[in-house]
Order: sequence, then C-alpha cells, then structure tokens
Amino acid sequence: MALAEFDLAIVGAGAAGLIAARFAAQLGARVLLAERDRIGGDCTWTGCVPSKSLIRVARAAHEIRTAGRFGIGRTSCSVDMSSVRDYVRAKVDQIYQPTAPEALEREGIHVALGPASFENDRTLRIGERSVTARRYVVCTGAAPVTPSLTGLETTPHFTYHDIFDATDLAESLIVIGGGPLGMELAQAFQRLGSKVTIVAPRLLPHDDPEAADVLRRVCEREGVRWVRGRAVGVRQDAAGLIVASDAGIDASGATLLVAAGRRPNISGLALDRAGVIHSERGIPVDDRLRTNVPHIYAAGDVLGGEQFSHIAGWQAFEATRNALLPGSSSGRPNPMAWVTFTDPEVAQVGVSEAAARRRFGDAITVTRWDIACVDRAACDDDEDGFIKLIVDRRGVLIGATIVASRAGELSGELSLAIARRLRVGEVASAVHAYPTYATALQQMSSQVATARWTSSAAGRFIGSWLGFAGGR
Repeated sequence: MALAEFDLAIVGAGAAGLIAARFAAQLGARVLLAERDRIGGDCTWTGCVPSKSLIRVARAAHEIRTAGRFGIGRTSCSVDMSSVRDYVRAKVDQIYQPTAPEALEREGIHVALGPASFENDRTLRIGERSVTARRYVVCTGAAPVTPSLTGLETTPHFTYHDIFDATDLAESLIVIGGGPLGMELAQAFQRLGSKVTIVAPRLLPHDDPEAADVLRRVCEREGVRWVRGRAVGVRQDAAGLIVASDAGIDASGATLLVAAGRRPNISGLALDRAGVIHSERGIPVDDRLRTNVPHIYAAGDVLGGEQFSHIAGWQAFEATRNALLPGSSSGRPNPMAWVTFTDPEVAQVGVSEAAARRRFGDAITVTRWDIACVDRAACDDDEDGFIKLIVDRRGVLIGATIVASRAGELSGELSLAIARRLRVGEVASAVHAYPTYATALQQMSSQVATARWTSSAAGRFIGSWLGFAGGR
C-alpha cells in the first residue's frame, strides 16, 4: 500500500470528532477532520448548548415569578422570545469559536468541510477531494427520529433541530415524547409562558421510577399537563393542532414539538464500499470500538447505543487511543452516568436500584435521603428530590440516583468513586465543606459505613467489650 496522506481520518466533527482530532494532534499524528455541515455537531448547534442556555433563561423567568416565597415583592415577568433566541445564539457562538476551522487548523488539525463517503476501505471522498488514511474513526452522531404518525408529514412541527430558532413564544405547545429532551424543553417552555402538554406513555422511562415521579409532580405543579399514552396521529382544525393518543385522550395546542428520540447518522457514508457492517440501528463495534474492518473504528451516537455527548467524547478518545497507540483500552464506559437537566436535575451513576436488585438480590444496601434533609437544599428551598446510594455486600459503592437542583455536579464525585470501586468508608473519609450539597454524600456514606461496622462480628464484639448497650 502507498503511504497514506493521514495517520487518522475522523468522519464527523461533533463532540466525539473534536475530542478525537485534538487527542490525535497532541500525539503528533497527521489528522484529518471531515464534517459535512458545521463543526460542533448537534451538541453545539441544536443540542446541549442551546438547550441548556434556554433552560437557564426559563429558570430566571421562574425565579422572578416565584420570588415571593423568599419575601421578595412579586414583579411582572414578560418574555421577549426574539431576545431569548439572540441570547441562545450568542452562547452557541461563544462555545463554537474555539472549534472553528481556523482555530483547529492552528492546532495542527486539517479540516475538510463537505459530505464524506468511503470509496473503499482506505479512501475517503470529501466533496470533490479524495484522501487516504491509515486509520479511520467514524463518529457522525445521530439525527431526530420522525415517528410514523398519521398526519405528521403534512403537519408543521418542530424538532430539536429548529425549535431554538423560534422568534415567537408559542401560546400552547404539545410535546410528543417524555424522554430527557422532551422533559427538559417541556418544563422550559412552560416556565417561559407557554401552556405545555406532554404526550407520552411514560416520563423518563430509563430513569429510576422514583426520580420520574418527582419530575412528574414538579411539572404538574408548574402547570404542565401529561397525556398518558402514545401519540398515534396528528391533525389540524380551525382551533389549532390536535394530537391523538392510544389512551383515547387528545392534546390540543398551537405548536408541536416532536421529541421522539434519535437515529444514527449513517446515510451517505457508503459504508458498504468500505466493507463495514451496519444497519439502521447503527454500527456494531467490538470492545475496542473497532468495526469488522480492523482499521476502521466508530464511536458515539452512531453506534446506536447511549445518546450522551460525554459518552461519545469518551469513546472517541478511546477509539483514537486504540487506533494510534500500542495496546488497547475498552470502549465500554464504567460507570455509566447521565443527567437530565430539568429542575430539579436527575442524575444516574452506575447501576440503578432495579438493576442492582435483579443482579444481586437482597445482597445490596440502599440508602435514601430526601433532599429536604440536606441543610444547603433546605436553605435554598430546594426540597423536591432525593439522593439514593447503592452498595454491594462488600461495602463497595455501585450506583447512585440523585434528584436535586445540582444533581449533575454531585454525580462527578460518585462517578469517580464507582469507577475506582471505593467502599463507602473511603467516600466518607473525605471531609466535605459545609454547607454544600456534597456534604450529604459524606454523611450518607458515613452512615452506611458505620451501620456495616456495628453489625459486623468485630463491631458487636467491641461494643460488648466496651459495655455499649447495642453490643450486649
């Protein structure tokens, strides 16, 4: 084979592609980053960045309207959606600029904009240009799913790709889908002033049922209506839009947002020409993130698994490491962690209580505190939610669920503890500043560790020897 033009060619410049390209460049590799649309992908333009910016605006509106609970005089709150859109766009641009093509070129990354497709397993076509590379990483992400609903194709509707461009606040909004995206945007638009109805059989179906129930209560308290059923059809009449559900209950509104999931972006890549096995569900890979063609790797949402930017970035790093360096590293994250950025937030780290009970039965310890028991949460009037820690029979932390306004920030410490297989006593040994939300992690871990020790043979013996009532 002739000398390849690049050591590594990365197809897709979203969160995964950017991390892969920068890591490869740091290693000194000749790296090409190909992107058919805009650098940054969904995360920057239509996902994480605009949604979290909008959520922040919505929270500000909610805080103004509910300031009376703190003894602050109530003031009116009007929302200028055009200005909100400008704020969101400004934040998107702020985060995009360090990843613009010229910035990446200064880091030693060759950027090629245009549709990319394989000519064979060694050659990639980008627009009118063909390039060769020793290794490839495919990380083209995913796109919104359009469900098969009667009438949807002829009915105007938004997806997360265009909802952030709206210049007018919908008087009423129907959201199809109760997953993380549907829940986040439903609450945000309700707080901005829309009358929101969610049509979904379940809310947060992949999260702890207790967490989903907290979010249900909070959203209903704030005015969100939930139609408990699967959407089966959409139609328009003189009054607006109507979404029919299989529960026999209709939802009506002026605007429709479809948040029914995402599908891997594989069309147009010509993976067949490279000999890469794939399907509409994604690209299968081995533990090292290799496809069936050994020098072609894949990472992130295009695999068809978990749809999280942080998982995609982590996998892209591991795929690049495996492609360019000796040895190998697993592309399966441990522990799995995700956050839904509602208010309160919902964070899951490691195994859930249900999964732990299926695997270990009663040989686990589950400790649950209402968030209202956490002093800082009480001060903040943040009393919807809980913290749940799951420990195995050896006292090793294996999972956690957090529902709190700062659940996402709390999840980082627990991710590290679970990844390092720390015992609760080790988590408790770190002194946490008071009053913080994280104080609860130390207190809960200490409670579990103490209970385990006092119920052990050594604990009972020492308690008896010292004359403690519990040891007699």
